Amino acid sequence: MPKYWLISDRNNGGVGSGRNTAGLSYFVSDAGPLNNIGNWKKVSFAQFRSLLAAAADAFPALPQADNEKQSHVTILVHGFNVGFASSTSFYESLCGKLFDGPDSLGLCILYDWPSLGSVVGYEPDRASARDCAGDLTDILCELFDWLVRKQQDAINSGGDPQKACKAKVSLIAHSMGDYLLQKAMSAAWTRKNQPLLVSLINQLLMVAADVDNDLFDAGAEDNADGNAIANLTYRVTALYSGRDAVLGASAGLKHFGARRLGRAGLANRPPVVVQPPATDNVWDVDCSSFFPPNVSGVDIHGAYFVTDGVIDLMRQILRGIDRGVLDATGATQGGAWPPKA
Repeated sequence: MPKYWLISDRNNGGVGSGRNTAGLSYFVSDAGPLNNIGNWKKVSFAQFRSLLAAAADAFPALPQADNEKQSHVTILVHGFNVGFASSTSFYESLCGKLFDGPDSLGLCILYDWPSLGSVVGYEPDRASARDCAGDLTDILCELFDWLVRKQQDAINSGGDPQKACKAKVSLIAHSMGDYLLQKAMSAAWTRKNQPLLVSLINQLLMVAADVDNDLFDAGAEDNADGNAIANLTYRVTALYSGRDAVLGASAGLKHFGARRLGRAGLANRPPVVVQPPATDNVWDVDCSSFFPPNVSGVDIHGAYFVTDGVIDLMRQILRGIDRGVLDATGATQGGAWPPKA
């Protein structure tokens, strides 16, 4: 089975800087460097779907007690101002940390969208993210239908674990990629008639998210989107840092009535609801303590993915380790900051 997976929303054969109006392109690869399009093999959607289903079905069937060891099919959505070479290199690096070797979490798919902005010009990215959201919605809906079919197969077989879905579906989104995800999940929630019996995403990691920090609060401007995310996801974890200078610039240049989730964390813990039950599957982790003092505020925006303590935290979150256990074992605290007197 392929080692690397790419769904591209880019024009110019998958390497362009604009959206491919002809539709998504699909690629697989067995070896890098992945920033060379020549190392990718383009396949049809049907081939990609068939290969992915076969790869997921090859995961081990585990008993319920080993739920935390279950393999993942994870989608990675990159952030702002990222071209093809940067996004694929970023993806290859993360795969090496989380989806390779004996401790692999399973497999990871890069959703590569044409990010167009810059630190001082986010609005083009925001527009591009909105344009691409419908394409990511199509992907999420395909995954939803697949999960429902696997659930029905397990029911029809009398609970045979070999017939059930052997993979958790997880998602990691970074920076402006979280805004794209926000809009895509809102559309998927509507398109699938607001399903309540199936969680589309098991674990969602919103890393340095450039979205409103009251996203999940009732009465907030984008709460309909936040409600969709919370309902389609088993657990949402936002990783943030007040030391993130990029999101400080983002908030200053385009303040939409709320602080950035990736810089301030949740506006309320737990998010505010009009009536019970509370939205208790959404939480956040301040990752500032993982980054040494010599890491600049600009570099912190992407430092989550190159810092060992944060990578280990991501691994445990994706495994489904309870948040209380993560706090108790110190997994949510680094020792690199603040500077010691």
